[in-house]
Amino acid sequence: MSDDPESEEAEVAEEPDETPEDADAEVESDEAEDTEETEPEGLQHGDFIRLDYTARTVEGGRLVDTTDADVAEEAEVEADQEFGPRTIVLGEGHIFDSVEADIVGKEVGEAGDVVVPASEAFGEYDDEEVRTVSKDKIPEDDRYPGAQVQVDGQQGFVETIIGGRARVDFNHPLAGEDIEYEYEVVEEVEDREAKAQGLIEMLLDMELEVWFQTDTVEEEQIVEPDEEEADAEDEEDEGGDEDEDGPEYETVEVEKETLYIEATPQLTMNQQWMMGKQQIAQQLTQLLEVDRIIVQEELGGGMGMPGMMGGMGGMGGGGGDLEAALDEADIDADELADEL
Repeated sequence: MSDDPESEEAEVAEEPDETPEDADAEVESDEAEDTEETEPEGLQHGDFIRLDYTARTVEGGRLVDTTDADVAEEAEVEADQEFGPRTIVLGEGHIFDSVEADIVGKEVGEAGDVVVPASEAFGEYDDEEVRTVSKDKIPEDDRYPGAQVQVDGQQGFVETIIGGRARVDFNHPLAGEDIEYEYEVVEEVEDREAKAQGLIEMLLDMELEVWFQTDTVEEEQIVEPDEEEADAEDEEDEGGDEDEDGPEYETVEVEKETLYIEATPQLTMNQQWMMGKQQIAQQLTQLLEVDRIIVQEELGGGMGMPGMMGGMGGMGGGGGDLEAALDEADIDADELADEL
């Protein structure tokens, strides 16, 4: 660098001044780079995926669960379930946290192998959960080692029975076992009906017919006062007067996005559905982003005559008699009685 002060001033003067436009452009460029760097890739929480997997104990290789029919047959598993990929939603606790963390960021078609520690899987083995109970609390048919029993509302397995006492292990059968979880992401589910069917199959272990429909329904809503009425109410409140009548309501028509589920005898008898239908409906409502869920039962068949029940219901409400209704429908009362 020159020692001449005039030379230094000349060098500084040659550097171009930065304009406000240049500064804004630089900030926008930095923000764009940050966005590109933080943009997540691959599968993320909230995605619906279909997953093939097999889970075994690390020690001994005991089969815990699988979607592969050949693996289940080889392990001589007796089950009525249908084998095949399962639909899950990432981030909703449908699989072990360790497995989910391994899936996030992957692409469809990729596979993985994760060891889930016992503490995360089915818990550590607790010696205090092996307790001695009266033999009388166990049904006679279950008084043998290995029998699964219910004692005071808690499930366990009989270890030994000596005299009038029984040793029962209330730990989970897989407590203390690390689990090796092999999986493959088969596909990402995009279709809404496929999402609904997959969730129901996962939650209830059964297939049901579903469909989405937008319905127009009547709903009671609070009447919002206009600005003048609101100001007047505020003045009344300041004066000490209270609105004894409460808010006003009006009936309006609104559109509701509805998930319809066909009711079947199998559904009505399903234990998970009977015990937790509200929680299941809440999950479906949130994950499928619908306003409501209707379980619809289709009634038909039999020997009823089309239109007869509707006509008779209307006549009954108006005070008419059965014979007049039958005459109007051109139905012979004696023939109907013989048929019934």
